[in-house]
Amino acid sequence: MSDQTSIEERENGPLIIKNAVSVEDADGNAVELKPVMALCRCGASANKPFCDGSHNESGFESRGGKPAGRDRLIEYAGEAVTVVYNPMVCSHAAECGKRAGDIFDTSKKPWVMPDNGSIEALRDAVSNCPSGALHLKDEGHMIADGAQITIEKNGPYRIRHVSPPVEVNGEGMTAQKYVLCRCGKSGNKPFCDGSHSDVGWSDT
Repeated sequence: MSDQTSIEERENGPLIIKNAVSVEDADGNAVELKPVMALCRCGASANKPFCDGSHNESGFESRGGKPAGRDRLIEYAGEAVTVVYNPMVCSHAAECGKRAGDIFDTSKKPWVMPDNGSIEALRDAVSNCPSGALHLKDEGHMIADGAQITIEKNGPYRIRHVSPPVEVNGEGMTAQKYVLCRCGKSGNKPFCDGSHSDVGWSDT
């Protein structure tokens, strides 16, 4: 039996994590590991992030709905680099704006301005984009260090360096980092499409 970390999805049920090496909550605290863990993705468990069977009562379905954003690649060209963005893949974590607010500012058009800050700040922001919605043209995805699985407050599961439960299905996505829905409302399940932010979902 392989001891490699894996993520599986149960039809209309939880995510099954096997042999996880590192799982952290939103505050950076380590979550106690077990060889097999069932994580809620219907959004209704009273024991989040773990499954308590609530998907059976809530009528959760593994698929269905319409993605909140269009599956397309938008390029923002700068003198040194071009930033590429896919709206459907974005989980609205806003890590880019937190780390490089002069470059990534949703109150402006265009909201991505590659030449409006240092290349170091831009690379840091893109590498910390948890969903992979952002990458650099001709350079691909960069992945910041961190836990294999991070449970985002009022948001999805952030995954690094673990094969996804299904093939990535968005333009420009990478299987090396992505986000999995845990509110149950994504139109791109099992991946997050930012719906939790749109509806104000809370994990409490």
